[in-house]
Amino acid sequence: MTGVEGGHLPATFAESVAALEARGRFGIRLGLGRTRALLAALGHPEQGIRGALIGGTNGKGSVVALVGACLAAAGYRAGETPKPHLVSYRERIRIAGHPIPSDDFTSLVRAGLPVADRVARRHGPPTEFELLTALAFRHFADARVDLAVVEVGLGGRLDATHAWDGAVAAITNVDLDHTEHLGPTVELIAREKGAIVMRGDLAITGATGPALGPLRRRARRVGVALLEVSPAPVLAFDRRGLVVELPGLGAVRIGLLGRHQAANAAVADAVLDALGVAGIAHVGPDARRAGYAAARWPGRLELLDLPGAGPRGADAEVLLDGAHNPAGARALAAALDELRPELRGFAGSTASAAAQVTLVIGTMADKDVDGLIAALGTSRSLAGARVIATAVPGGRALPPEALAARWLAALPESDVGFAADPIAALERAVTTAEGPVVVAGSLYLVGAARARLVDDPELRDPGASGPA
Repeated sequence: MTGVEGGHLPATFAESVAALEARGRFGIRLGLGRTRALLAALGHPEQGIRGALIGGTNGKGSVVALVGACLAAAGYRAGETPKPHLVSYRERIRIAGHPIPSDDFTSLVRAGLPVADRVARRHGPPTEFELLTALAFRHFADARVDLAVVEVGLGGRLDATHAWDGAVAAITNVDLDHTEHLGPTVELIAREKGAIVMRGDLAITGATGPALGPLRRRARRVGVALLEVSPAPVLAFDRRGLVVELPGLGAVRIGLLGRHQAANAAVADAVLDALGVAGIAHVGPDARRAGYAAARWPGRLELLDLPGAGPRGADAEVLLDGAHNPAGARALAAALDELRPELRGFAGSTASAAAQVTLVIGTMADKDVDGLIAALGTSRSLAGARVIATAVPGGRALPPEALAARWLAALPESDVGFAADPIAALERAVTTAEGPVVVAGSLYLVGAARARLVDDPELRDPGASGPA
């Protein structure tokens, strides 16, 4: 057997994705033994690569996007591992912001599957994420990247990415999520996440409150000074992002929406400082300003203008955000209220005349659905919103009728309906909404929506077409 059903290696990109995703049947099995064995069998590609490992509950991807954009502006070729992907699986392995080419991906998987089979004989079958992590480092080594900026998958201590130590470790923040794997309290989750800090590292965190105790203890245990950073002061906020004040830079535009990005910008700037201190990459003020302004993080408070797509040929406006836990939903709620004066149907309107927001929402059944709904319910912009509950692609989805019932139970004044098909729900929302449309609750839902609404040539997989 060579890693795919039927005993043959994948010949096409689609078969390669299917072969890798098939390993998802092994589920989430935390531990480093299989990943270390894979890396060893692949020639230890990670050992020649330095960089930053980014953990935390929320904001990891934003920090990777901000750091990566600044590194690219400074001329560095950084390997990046954002997750999950939105449109193409190739998004999970990037160099200087560009996804791995489909032919390279196919070759990588073809080489990796037999290795996974050999490792399985002694260590058990590697999971999808373990194999993907090892293959990403193999690709980075083959491409001779200057450094890597790697996003932790789940937790930290036993996550596959922790098989690598890049010399810089950052924890954005700590909140309740994945409690079935990481523990039921913030303190226990912080202990899991803080384990990515290794002896000799430069360590940064934007965490606050009860998470700080475990993170500080971990840093003391391994003899590392932990730099604790506070959110950058916000000077301005508009539909293009925000302006913050950063040490040594002054006023800097951040090309990401949401006041919470001020915290991520502070962590990202500290990561860039640490990369310089470690002698890995030196990013000056001009490159930082250019990178921060150019940074994009698709599907995370991403505001799309759709000319002519709305009712009666009017323009439409869609805000995509993968908020999938209460902390992310609180950030979305706050950002939506702050953006409200600039959104379609709200600009220049009185409260009574403002257009209704339409929310398309779907979530996984194993998430804190009630906490998510309660957090979104704090937004005054969503008061009286039209809500369309829908299904999230994947087997763990909460049925849309069940989600609609949970929403009504929590917020009985809402106008709630449901549609089983997420694309049908999206199209109903866009073509009938007089105000902005918000798509949230799961990155899988956001990915399906973005694939429908945005034609990105870099993300066109072989055999795939653009939006209808």
